[in-house]
Formats: sequence, structure tokens, C-alpha cells
Amino acid sequence: MVPLPQDFYDQPTLELAKSLLGCLLVKETNEGITAGYIVETEAYIGPGDKAAHSFNNRRTARTEVMFHRSGLAYTYQMHTHCLFNVVSGGEERPEAVLIRALEPWYGIELMKIRRGMESPIGLTNGPGKLTKSLGITKEDYGRPLTLPPLYIANGFSPESISAGKRMGIDNAGEARDYLWRFWVTNNKFVSRNQKSEYVFDFK
Repeated sequence: MVPLPQDFYDQPTLELAKSLLGCLLVKETNEGITAGYIVETEAYIGPGDKAAHSFNNRRTARTEVMFHRSGLAYTYQMHTHCLFNVVSGGEERPEAVLIRALEPWYGIELMKIRRGMESPIGLTNGPGKLTKSLGITKEDYGRPLTLPPLYIANGFSPESISAGKRMGIDNAGEARDYLWRFWVTNNKFVSRNQKSEYVFDFK
């Protein structure tokens, strides 16, 4: 599990959101190592994206990391859950990719203990579930994803990627209709399957 290099994160945000699919997200903790394949992402392209925290170049203590170089971890609290994003866009271009779902691969027994459940399907099929399973917290804010303990490595190449509307942003005006959610077609660990608007087929 070798971390991907910095230049992987320097691609445009929409391309990065697709390129992350199939990659391995890894977290090392004192309890052990857990990892899963990324199977669902959402792109957020501020400052013109009303669904992005950085809309209108909003710069706060929470969004500060989005204004820094690509390839850093952006973690934040949503209700009772910690969510994990990959900073993208480059310096002073506050963009990010939300990791919405993983396919568990390594340290599954530890994930089950953390989530208090046995079914592998429910361990990481949502943005708040995957952070709890992997032990990703707000303390990971700003970490470079090119180094342990939190990093992304090569995984598999999806045969097909589906695209559709993002989730939970009904109050974001026209941005709610952007087709900036991407997932590995027919993967059973995707958080919520929906009719895709289009499909990238690599077979």
C-alpha cells in the first residue's frame, strides 16, 4: 500500500473525483490498519458552486484548508458524523472531493468493532459510516494524503463509472442538479444507488 504521489491530486476536480474511484483509502491507528476501495465520490467546486462550503470564496476556520494545495484532508463535523474530503483545485482555488462510500478491504474485523455491527455492507456505505469504520476524525484535518497515517494508494480500475446528482443539497439552487456524483457502476457498497444520468464505460 504505497501512497499515490502529489501530482495525482493536481488534476481538475471533476477528473480527480472519477480517478479516485477504485483507489484504496488507508488509515493507520494504534488499534490497527483499516482500508477500503473508494466506490463513490462527489465533487464540490467553489466558489461558484452553491453546494460547496467555499461558495463565494467563503474562508473560515473550517474551510481554510480548501484554499491550500491539493491532496490534503478536509474533515468536518456534520450532525454527529465526521466527513472526509480530498482537497483539490490547487492553492487559492477552494475545491474538494467528498468520499461517500468504500468497499471494505483490510481490517474488516476492526471496522465491525468500531461500528458495532457484523454486516460488511453497512460498514462503509456512507460518508459518516466510512470515517467511523476507518477511525478518521477531525484531528486528521489538513493531513497530506501522500504520507501515513492517512493516505490513498492504487487499487483497481473500474470497468464502468456512473454519474448523477449529488445527495443532500436540495437548498443549493441550480447546483443541486449538477451531475457531480460518481460511483462504480453496480457496486453494492455505494451509499445510495440511483438512476445514473450517464455512464463512462471502460470495457
